[in-house]
Amino acid sequence: MRLGLFMMPLHPPGPPMHVHIDQDTRKCLLLEELGYDELWLGEHFSAISEPYPSPLMFMANLIPQTKNIRFATGVINLPNRHPAVIAGEIAQFDHLSRGRLIFGAGTGSLGSDYELFQVGDAARRQRMLVESLDTILKIWSSKPPYDIEGEFWTTRIQKSISEELGLGEMPKPFQQPHPEICLPSASPNSATVRLAGQRGWSFVTSSLLPPKLVATQWTEYLRGCEEGGHEPDGRKWRLSRNIFVAGTDEEARKRIMDPRSAYQHYLGYMRTVFKNIGKLDSLKSRPDMRDDEITVNGIIEERVIFGSPQTVAQKLLALREQCGPVGTFLVTGADWSGPNEEWESESLRRLAKEVMPLVNAGNKTSRVAAE
Repeated sequence: MRLGLFMMPLHPPGPPMHVHIDQDTRKCLLLEELGYDELWLGEHFSAISEPYPSPLMFMANLIPQTKNIRFATGVINLPNRHPAVIAGEIAQFDHLSRGRLIFGAGTGSLGSDYELFQVGDAARRQRMLVESLDTILKIWSSKPPYDIEGEFWTTRIQKSISEELGLGEMPKPFQQPHPEICLPSASPNSATVRLAGQRGWSFVTSSLLPPKLVATQWTEYLRGCEEGGHEPDGRKWRLSRNIFVAGTDEEARKRIMDPRSAYQHYLGYMRTVFKNIGKLDSLKSRPDMRDDEITVNGIIEERVIFGSPQTVAQKLLALREQCGPVGTFLVTGADWSGPNEEWESESLRRLAKEVMPLVNAGNKTSRVAAE
């Protein structure tokens, strides 16, 4: 199994962006040192708590400082701009990184960005997602003249073409036919995951989806693969989870329940966001739970996999047994203020060096037993 980090990133508002950039850069270089396979970074135009409008720009700075880690957009929100712009930027980054790019694409999840770009209707955003991806793939697979007409965008170059001068042709990616395309989902029985299966793309399951509902994503992916004539492949499934490792179960609990813990801030933030948009039910551990019973510590108990390396490995193996053949675990990144840099650095190190060898050994044992 592979291991990556989904760095939203989420920070307490207040410090200027360059402080967060410095912190997140240190974290990314640590991932490279520890042998993590992937780094995922989100895109938000209107949230200083999730402060990066351009994940590609942030990750481009890391290309010369790294050799192995793959960069993933988590995600480029396709309804927000013309697909020709996205196609060009993705192609350029793919060449800059010599093919170390995963193209994570979605509709976005931030209400203020919806308002900013006037894309508030969910059904409309989903149609924009499909049209944008279809347009991008046509751009990458064809030469001018271009005449791509859609419901939302027109992509046309017919007059200003000179093959001799290289004018009129849009850039193609380094990876052929194109970088891996990965769609995100935080919903059970997800139509987005089904679409990924239909098209032969990958998908990533959000850490916000309750563990008991994660298996529904694999079911929808299988359905989509059957409909699209594609062979199901667990390597195309990434599962994002909140994972925290310390030397012992007691130390992990002490740190993660500490008022200074970044998980206290992160899950408190998410509780407030969900309350404001009327989706607190998705954080409840039982249907009859009252809203005032949903506490940050309760969410941590329910949604964070924490403990010693042995405990976390057992929990990850049990989760994979329950939900399906996940190919990559993505640990959710945390803010590094206060003691959190030391705590999360240790957690990331233990996860890579102590937990994953146990997980992979357990997976190998399970496969041998099954055979």
